[in-house]
Amino acid sequence: MTEHFIVEVANEQHLHFAETICAEMESSAKARGTGIAKRSPDYIQLKINEGKAVIATTKEGVWAGFCYIESWSHGKYVANSGLIVAPDFRKSGLAKLIKQKIFGLSREKYPDAKIFGLTTGLAVMKINSDLGYEPVTYSELTPDDAFWQGCRSCVNFDILMSKERKNCLCTAMLYDPAEKKAEIKKPHFDVKKNEKPMERLTNIKRIKFLGSSTKEKLAKQLNEKKHLPLIENDNDEEE
Repeated sequence: MTEHFIVEVANEQHLHFAETICAEMESSAKARGTGIAKRSPDYIQLKINEGKAVIATTKEGVWAGFCYIESWSHGKYVANSGLIVAPDFRKSGLAKLIKQKIFGLSREKYPDAKIFGLTTGLAVMKINSDLGYEPVTYSELTPDDAFWQGCRSCVNFDILMSKERKNCLCTAMLYDPAEKKAEIKKPHFDVKKNEKPMERLTNIKRIKFLGSSTKEKLAKQLNEKKHLPLIENDNDEEE
């Protein structure tokens, strides 16, 4: 189905989609119960005019998805923010295409920046992992106050602040280009090495949201190195 979409760097001919994009971001966040920072149509249009956004449309010109680039700490950190897929096109593989495109654009514009994301969706975590992101602690993200204030509209903002921005319900993931360059210089003997962070992350998320009795059983299974199936999440959004 992905062949029916056009995924490209957004330009002036896409400016009229800004209100639709913002409305869908807000609607989806409310339905999910966790929030991403509210955006205005003017802000979405600014990102488009800056050449820092990726948009997906059908070949008939219908809006299908969107994501844009934010930079923090004077360009040392970059976030692929506001990922949204229109309801009619979810579960089509479109989110992955958008993420791949915005990731490539981020690397082109900010080749030395660390690219990070905060998300509650396992589907997005899997996409990030495939791109080379690693799960990290919040302390490894940008210390820029402006970024963290963007979480204010999230229903979990009080939790974030009570933990002094060291933890929350979202999972932090990071792509460090310097680290990737160092890895290239080292010999790799385990072809499955890149699968382990995502497997570990999935198991952690399962334990985090299950009941205590189930946690004990699951922890025992993990100790015995049994593999568990991936839980899919309907949400295709990321902060």
